[in-house]
Amino acid sequence: MTRPTSSPTDNIIGGGASKILYTLQTVHRMGLRNSAKALTSHNTCKACALGMGGQHGGMTNELDEFPAVCNKSVQAQSTDIQPPIPEEIFEHTLADFRELSGREMERLGRLNTPLYKAADSDQLTPISWEWALDRASSAFLNSQPERTFFYSSGRASNEAGFVLQLLARLYGTNNVTNCSYYCHQATGVGMQSTVGTGTATVELEDLTGCDLIFVIGANPSSNHPRFIHKLKDCRDRGGDVIMINPAKEPGLVKFALPKSPSSLIAGGSDIASDYLQPHIGSDLAVLTAIGKALLEQQQLDHDFIEQHTEGFETYRQQLENSDWDDLCNTTGLTKAEIERVAQRYAQSDNAVFAWGMGITHHRHGVENVEAIANLALLRGMVGKRFAGLLPLRGHSNVQGIGTMGVKPVLAQEVFDNIEEAFGIELPTRPGLDTLAGLNAAHEGQMDTALIMGGNLYEATPDSSWANDALDRIGFKLFMTTTLNRGHVRGIDNSEALILPVTARDEEPQPTTQESMFNYVRLSDGGIERLSNVRSETHILCDLAERLLPKCPLDFNEFRISHQVREAIARVVPGMEELADLDVARHEFHIQNRLLHRAEFNTPSRKAQFQSHDWHTADDWLKQSGEYPFRLMSVRSEGQFNSIIYEEKDSYRGVTSRQVVLMGPDDAERLGVSAGDSVTLASAHGTMPSLTVCLFDLPAGNLMAYYPEANVLIGRDTDPRSQTPAFKSVAVAVRAA
Repeated sequence: MTRPTSSPTDNIIGGGASKILYTLQTVHRMGLRNSAKALTSHNTCKACALGMGGQHGGMTNELDEFPAVCNKSVQAQSTDIQPPIPEEIFEHTLADFRELSGREMERLGRLNTPLYKAADSDQLTPISWEWALDRASSAFLNSQPERTFFYSSGRASNEAGFVLQLLARLYGTNNVTNCSYYCHQATGVGMQSTVGTGTATVELEDLTGCDLIFVIGANPSSNHPRFIHKLKDCRDRGGDVIMINPAKEPGLVKFALPKSPSSLIAGGSDIASDYLQPHIGSDLAVLTAIGKALLEQQQLDHDFIEQHTEGFETYRQQLENSDWDDLCNTTGLTKAEIERVAQRYAQSDNAVFAWGMGITHHRHGVENVEAIANLALLRGMVGKRFAGLLPLRGHSNVQGIGTMGVKPVLAQEVFDNIEEAFGIELPTRPGLDTLAGLNAAHEGQMDTALIMGGNLYEATPDSSWANDALDRIGFKLFMTTTLNRGHVRGIDNSEALILPVTARDEEPQPTTQESMFNYVRLSDGGIERLSNVRSETHILCDLAERLLPKCPLDFNEFRISHQVREAIARVVPGMEELADLDVARHEFHIQNRLLHRAEFNTPSRKAQFQSHDWHTADDWLKQSGEYPFRLMSVRSEGQFNSIIYEEKDSYRGVTSRQVVLMGPDDAERLGVSAGDSVTLASAHGTMPSLTVCLFDLPAGNLMAYYPEANVLIGRDTDPRSQTPAFKSVAVAVRAA
């Protein structure tokens, strides 16, 4: 378990002048006038859920910090500012489009015409809006509601999400789902069971007063770059930042912050003050071990535990019964490393626990989240200012889409409020989550689907299976700003209709978004770029008019976004301030979400410790003679979700996405060197011709890029959240 004294990426730092130059080059490509207009307008950032923009102004967050902008923000804008795809492009066949990489698809331009692909055709054909809407409504009218599903990405507005779920339910189905079932659904379940809320318990301002931040199973240097500023600020105050991640990510060790001259001049600022590298899939054992060390060091807040929690004695017994040798063998960490981190935590007065999909993308994702909450409860780090739980969510409105009810089961209060407010009856038949909907499709039980945004094909594990499942849906309606690989796969033998929609800052009326801090922003929209795109909300109202002509709810009222917000304010608890947001322009935190007092939304009003059998958490992943390695799929610095902006990953020192990253010890044992070609194989598929790249990883642990690695990933899910195990895959490395 000794760690190497040097790393293959020792000379790499995150950020730096190269990122400034990249941003300038991207702005130049967009055009100075276009980019300035996009970046300074009063519209919410289109990238991660950290959030900025809105009524505080472009590149400004809710603390009025400026410039609150990063490469991800600029990259998202660069996609939307593109000119329209020339119609001559659609003379090509689907086979031609499939030869393009994800990056090449994204750079074809903006979609500016509806497209139709007949079941017996191999081409996407431009069509009129009227024909498109008539064909879509005909397909849904000729389907049974239980044989349809409705899906939304996290980039859609609150208004579009609310109208989507109402349309689906009044059409007759609860098969309403969103992309969070592939990312942080485990977070919502795990936090509800422990502290009684499914979202962050802290606001952005709380990060200005904490003295310790845990970052567990996340790589914010690539995926949430502006969060790095908060980590550096914590270090500058004399606080600690503890990373727990199998991979030693250079950008989490040292980062040259582009807006900090001193950081740039110094060649980067230290970010991590401690860094644990456990085996992939051993998170539950790691978190148990830290809890055990705190117990043995007698560093618990007994007053908080006694007054504000339940279930501690059972959890204490779990910690006491856990054997140190077993914990260390499972995690690959030493007892001294774990005790050192526990001691840093014990010295903290205000700790924030942040985590990403390295925690949720496992068969025990919910238990991982509960274990993080357990650690916070041990020292009373939930229910006060400057401390708490912070899931690092991905897309800019993925949390808002869930708040709007784009999910199979509505909260009972929301369900009752909708029925009472609109004088309607909603269906009660249980709905299907994202993967369950595709399972039904694969079994021939889905006829139609509405997919609003995103790239459902590439977001789904087991790529070959996903292609077949989507193709077995007879009619698919996509709504998108650009084409991606999910629009040309899974449609060989089925119909597809692709409708071009406005980007957020192009919306004809204001819309709203919710950040991962439960902060609701108002985006003005209003920028005109293309001539033939429509608002998602307007399209949904057009469909409702055709599908539900006798509905007691008049969807035409929802063509006015203010009317949608008034409806949301009436039925969604905590969103009451939305009703007059147009007039007041006062953005707000959703009520009863932040936990600055030790009052928990549980039946007993106390937080709940949850106990787990960590010994069996990764039994299903045990390496075998056939598949001896553990693989996790990861995103690069040059991508956002499944969108590929750059093929290279400068933070890992690789120039292609067709790579496998492994530690030097594994390379030596396999008899391979950097630059050699190998094949990765799992029980589900193979990735041939991958270039070996050396990286700081524990022996037996590998990384490959998402979504390409989905061919290796099966459909194993966390049984409590139905989240696929994207980061727990048993694989073999074979000669190319």
